Parts: sequence; C-alpha cells; structure tokens
Amino acid sequence: MDSRLAHLDIGQWAWEFLRRNPAYQTDYREFITAWRSLEADYGAPPSRDFQRWKNDPRAVRPAWDPSLGTGAACVTDEEDKQLIECWMGAKWGFYQFPQDPALAAWKLEAPINWRPAPGLRFSRPATSASEIQLTFDLALPLPVQLEAARAYLVSSQAALKRQGQAIPRSLENRRAHWAELLQAWDTQSGAPLEEARRMVEGGYREILRLRPKTG
Repeated sequence: MDSRLAHLDIGQWAWEFLRRNPAYQTDYREFITAWRSLEADYGAPPSRDFQRWKNDPRAVRPAWDPSLGTGAACVTDEEDKQLIECWMGAKWGFYQFPQDPALAAWKLEAPINWRPAPGLRFSRPATSASEIQLTFDLALPLPVQLEAARAYLVSSQAALKRQGQAIPRSLENRRAHWAELLQAWDTQSGAPLEEARRMVEGGYREILRLRPKTG
C-alpha cells in the first residue's frame, strides 16, 4: 500500500475513488474547458461580468435532479437551469469548485467540501448476510414499531459480530481494503475489480457515511 494512503481521512478516500471515475473525468474536462473560455470572454471571478457570464449557454446546464444528489442546488434566474460549477457539485456530491481528477488527495490545496452522504435506501433488496429487511405497517403507530425494530437490529448485529460477519466498518479497518480496490482499478486486474468499479462509479459516497457526526 502506498504509504501516503495510510494518512488519508474519510473525505480524502472518497476523492481517491471519485477522481478515477471516467464520467467525472469527462465532466471535468468539459467543465474546465468551458470555464476557461468564459473567463477569457468575461473576466475571472470576482471581477467577471457575471450578468453576461450567467446568460451564456456555456455557463449553464439543465438543473440536476435533486433525487440523484443531496443538498441545495444553485440555479440561474431560470429554475430549470444550473450554473455549470454547481451542476458538477450537485451531480458528484460536493459544494465547492470542481477539482482536477489528476490531483491525488494529498495534492489538493484544500479538502473536498462534501455534501451529506446519500440517505439509506430501505426499499432495496438485501445483498449480504449482514443486511436485514424489515416490514413496517404504516397503518399502525410507528414509535412502537421503530423501537421493536431497533431492539431486533441491535440483537441481530450482536449475533453477527459473534460469528465474525458484521464487524462495524471504520476508517481504520477499511483502509487496507480500499487501497486494494484502488490498486485493482489502477491496474485493471485482481479479484476485487468489480467491487472497485462500484466504488468508483458511486460507492465512494458511501464512504462518507463513516464520517463522525459533528454538532
């Protein structure tokens, strides 16, 4: 494992997977080409001619479907359009100016300002022994059902832990595996290549769920 990977935080690990995403790389190339062209015509922020900038077709994209991202979007005067830099953030899960995928996490000038991790999808089918599906009756009061579900999940997790099947994930115990996935993707070889592809294509957002809560 590259020794520099041992010092990455949760957000930096998410970036290492995202920057390898071919679709992100394509979006970034199109974005930065348009951005530089706009700067040449209207000046660079903060002194740019923003009124002309935002009305230029190169500066906007159709508003990103909020169901596919998280957080508020920044739209133009026309609510069905987004400024190109905000469109990138809404699509890929961050709040800041899009970063060059050629830059490793340790080369970024500032950490990625990630949007909240996507919500859990309770309706999807279970895919592993550590996942459980529960059924709730929405015609009945929810508090008693939620408490019963909590107790059931806690006891089920404890049972799986005893069997060595549900060790809580953390930065410390996932670091080596994530490094293995990055190597598999970079070399396009190895047993975890399919899992690496899932992480690059969108699974990197799930890494952000491991961030400690603040506030």
